[in-house]
Amino acid sequence: MSVTARDRDPDGRARNARPRDATGRPLPRGTAGVERVPEDLVLTVDETVTETQRLLDEGYPFQAHEVLEAMWKAAGDDTRALWRALAQLAVGLTHAQRGNARGAVALLRRGADGVARWVGDPPSELDLGGLVEHASTLADRIEISGTAAVSPADLRPHLRT
Repeated sequence: MSVTARDRDPDGRARNARPRDATGRPLPRGTAGVERVPEDLVLTVDETVTETQRLLDEGYPFQAHEVLEAMWKAAGDDTRALWRALAQLAVGLTHAQRGNARGAVALLRRGADGVARWVGDPPSELDLGGLVEHASTLADRIEISGTAAVSPADLRPHLRT
């Protein structure tokens, strides 16, 4: 039996260094994949929203999720839940892109519920109501018609008002 050593970061934590395709799925080692989001990404709130929108517009919801996840992990208690919910929306879009209807519906609804719970002014002019509406409508459509009903535009919601 062959045992493959796991990829590790300098601190010894497990990291998957394999390249990934546009939907975030791992590719065989040595294959050219899409550019990875750095594990140690640090952006301001505005930079996070701008980079997330760029990735969504280019058809990379998985990578957008990684940018949002970096903000979620770095955020204070006051905004952590919002960034987590936004990351869940991006994961829902990733599942839709991959053709996983069940995962798409679950994560779009979970993310929309988390975003809808936000109280106060949204950071970086985020259009939280529009995002909740987009995610809920898309989840309803996928639930009824499957992921074949998802258009490229459905995977590119507008984050700001």
